[in-house]
Amino acid sequence: MHHGKRSSRQRQPASGAWLSVIRSVRGDPAPRCQVSPSPGEPIAATANRHQGAFAAAVIIPTILRPSLVPAALSVFQQNVDKPCQLLIGVDKPIGEASLLNEVMQACPPNWSVMVFDPGYSTSVRHGGIHPARDGGALRTILSYAANSRYLAYLDDDNWWAPDHLSTLLKAISGVDYAYGYRWFVEAASDQPACVDSWESVGPEQGIFAQRFGGFIDPNTLMLDKTRCEPVLRLWSIPLRGDPKGMSADRNVFHILNTRYTGRCTGVSSCFYRMDPQDGLHAKRRERITKAQGG
Repeated sequence: MHHGKRSSRQRQPASGAWLSVIRSVRGDPAPRCQVSPSPGEPIAATANRHQGAFAAAVIIPTILRPSLVPAALSVFQQNVDKPCQLLIGVDKPIGEASLLNEVMQACPPNWSVMVFDPGYSTSVRHGGIHPARDGGALRTILSYAANSRYLAYLDDDNWWAPDHLSTLLKAISGVDYAYGYRWFVEAASDQPACVDSWESVGPEQGIFAQRFGGFIDPNTLMLDKTRCEPVLRLWSIPLRGDPKGMSADRNVFHILNTRYTGRCTGVSSCFYRMDPQDGLHAKRRERITKAQGG
């Protein structure tokens, strides 16, 4: 289990647009990094090609928080033997680019890593165009860029148990999407508090059943993008009338719930760090205290 660590390190935003493509090809223990400093420079001139499809692809949007490193480490330690891909999309960074080097140094031979940093944010939150304020178009862009039909998503302040991907890959066979359960984690200590048995519990379940038809946290989700491709654009579009612009995951869930077929792993394999500033935090604390016998 990997626990994130706080840091006050800061990085100045990149000047001008630039694209970084990082690859670690299976069987090559030495990660490689290429940077295209000019928007006009062909990507093919700097990228190591890896055309074979991956068993799964993991997408992490990030603002370069220090917790990105333990999040990525939890991805690399998944119990999946076949080649997999990690795609990291950089929004407006608050941390140092050296965090990406730490990720690459930890990359095992059976993983390939691609980092996408256009040098600007695609979100209206930071002057971009797309209305999702939690990453703009990054999840959509990387979902299409991923060279796997099976997509899993992870925020840069959460992490997974080692069996997360393997249980999702097993569950998604023959259906359009799969999901697992999650642990609530204390932000101050990174210690798991209790399993979430009332929010992210699937279609027509939990406290969101009546209003939203249920809910699935993206950190617990896997999509087969060849079967539910229309969902991918919705990562960039929050619910209509949402002033916070942080509800694209509700749009994704709604379409999955009403048009597609899914299956649950039955395993709590995601660790979700609670935000004390979240509007649901007070109610969560009450339920957690009750679940802990308080």
